[in-house]
Amino acid sequence: MEKIKRAYYYLFYKIYKSIEYTSELVGGAFWTDFKTGLVIGTLEIWFLASGLIYYSIIKNIKLNITITNPIVLIPLILLLILNYFAFIHTDVWKEYNAEFDKLPKDKNKKGGIIVWTIVAFITINFFGSAYCLQKYVLKMY
Repeated sequence: MEKIKRAYYYLFYKIYKSIEYTSELVGGAFWTDFKTGLVIGTLEIWFLASGLIYYSIIKNIKLNITITNPIVLIPLILLLILNYFAFIHTDVWKEYNAEFDKLPKDKNKKGGIIVWTIVAFITINFFGSAYCLQKYVLKMY
């Protein structure tokens, strides 16, 4: 469980550093931790949405996806609680960021490649699943 926690904070760290770097290029970093939380939340939602889309295609069922539907509401609440306690409620992420800053450059570079591969996979998977769903729905009519 500790390795998963560290990996989660490392994902936060790499996205945080990227947002901080790009923000400084365009006029100053502000609310970087909030922006990072937003990016991670978006990735989590895309990951879950992809699973729902593939599930509906494989099972050949139409899911009623509304914000009040328990299949949507429960995971969203769990994600909000997780992110709240991981990033907003405490400043533990700052300790992890300081620790990850001390990693050797090579190790940090390899970790960055892994993180950005995961981010690219989630993004491509989400839009690919949405495309598959669109093709599937059009085939039904």
